[in-house]
Amino acid sequence: MVASIHMNQLGYRPQDRKRFYVSGYTGGFVVCHEDGSKVSSGQLQAMADEHAVGGRVSVGDFSDVTVAGRYTLTVPELGQSVSFRVDPNVYDHLHIGLQKFFYFQRCGVDLPPQWAGAWAHAACHTDKAHVYGEPSREIACHGGWHDAGDYGKYVVPAAKAIADLLLAFEFYSEAFTKEVGIPESGLALPDVLSEVRFELEWMLRMQDPYTGGVYHKVTTYRFPSLATMPEDDYGELVLSPISYAATATFAAALAHAARIYQAFDPVFAITCLQAAERAYEWCKAHPATPFRNPNGVFTGEYGDGTLTDEMYWAAASLFQATGEQRYHEACLRVIKAAEISLVSLGWADVGGYGTISYLRADRTSTDEDVCGELRKVWLAEADRLVTLANRTAFGVPLATEDYIWGSNMVLFNRGMHLLIAATLAASDSYVDTALQTVHYALGGNALNQSYITGYGLRPLLHPHHRPSVADRVQDPVPGMLAGGPNRNLQDAAARERLQNRPAAQCFLDHEDSYSTNEVAVYWNSPAVFVVSHFVCR
Repeated sequence: MVASIHMNQLGYRPQDRKRFYVSGYTGGFVVCHEDGSKVSSGQLQAMADEHAVGGRVSVGDFSDVTVAGRYTLTVPELGQSVSFRVDPNVYDHLHIGLQKFFYFQRCGVDLPPQWAGAWAHAACHTDKAHVYGEPSREIACHGGWHDAGDYGKYVVPAAKAIADLLLAFEFYSEAFTKEVGIPESGLALPDVLSEVRFELEWMLRMQDPYTGGVYHKVTTYRFPSLATMPEDDYGELVLSPISYAATATFAAALAHAARIYQAFDPVFAITCLQAAERAYEWCKAHPATPFRNPNGVFTGEYGDGTLTDEMYWAAASLFQATGEQRYHEACLRVIKAAEISLVSLGWADVGGYGTISYLRADRTSTDEDVCGELRKVWLAEADRLVTLANRTAFGVPLATEDYIWGSNMVLFNRGMHLLIAATLAASDSYVDTALQTVHYALGGNALNQSYITGYGLRPLLHPHHRPSVADRVQDPVPGMLAGGPNRNLQDAAARERLQNRPAAQCFLDHEDSYSTNEVAVYWNSPAVFVVSHFVCR
């Protein structure tokens, strides 16, 4: 690590714990207001040497600075920090930016300058897609969000993104009162629900009307070149076969949506619930076969060898939506078998979503002993994450082995877990550790790098994101969270430039480094959940 000041480059709320980090130095520090007046000072405390970050890190605490304003830190021999704010609303714009990313990912519609600014572009991928192996059978599956830096649309990760956003609205509805700046702003729905509905309507098109099964994805046969705008991607669209994973996660997400939209559009809510029930019945009638890319299709696979957790989530979500005992019994069978993680919030391991649904279902219908066990399991994982964070140099719940493809998703999934744990058992340590995930993403990390485009003094500049590469606009689309450090070096650019780096430094802000620097809707979604807590509290 280069000796420098590492900190949240955006700022802090007055009431929060405020820390910064330095490498290669122990001594004093001074905090000054922008007018030059000294407001605080202290001594750096040496932390344990951490292998993941590649050196010894010291931490400074300036939580006594609580008056709103703009400040800088000075550490002798290292110099001055970035200018940062102390402000109760410091994360409001970030919260909106993280949400606006989903609008920028919209497929099949114009993004006009009125809403998209410099990143406007024409409608894309409006043709029908043919079903794989049946070239004469075409289906309209326009709309929805581009999944990541490519233009594919995939049901499995979409379900996670939808769940995160709907949960954020459920837990923190007061955080979603401001307009995001999308065509639906100012209408009856909160903007986040308008945006999610845009994706849900695409997902409904992905369900086979005859069987209830759900096509796994709609993509071209291969990824287009990196310098391709969405409207210039003329590759033939193909629907990959119906899959168990897509159908089960579809059932879970649509049942969740049915509950939320009931208060806003009962007809749409019924449509979602009926679609979810049909998908669930399809899964019951078919074997749990993992999806594999069919011959000739080379886009993202999103395969998963274990599908019990998907069906658990579907059953729990439908149980929460309907109260029907058949779904309850399906949940109990999975919980009592104890064969899957009941706390995971990934795109492949989704058991945690089932647990959230079960714990939030009508208490008159649930098994209290089972609820008690699920709470215990959830809190035990939260305690593990706090203990882990307390051992790491930057105070985040990431061990060396956690710096994988999408490590920033892992980070915010864990922040999300901790905040939900805090609703089960009030704990400042859960909330403080969740807040550290925000500080880390905004620069409080081994690289002093903000992993979010458009935010911080050293923001992400060169994401693996086709519109940002191809649009001839200097700045990338704002509000995008990069995947983050990946010790496995899974692209050529990373292998060439990051050999022998510590795990937490295995990140490359280069458009070719898709294994560290790509973006994705299901990476932004848990970040929206976490930041929502700190916007409305």
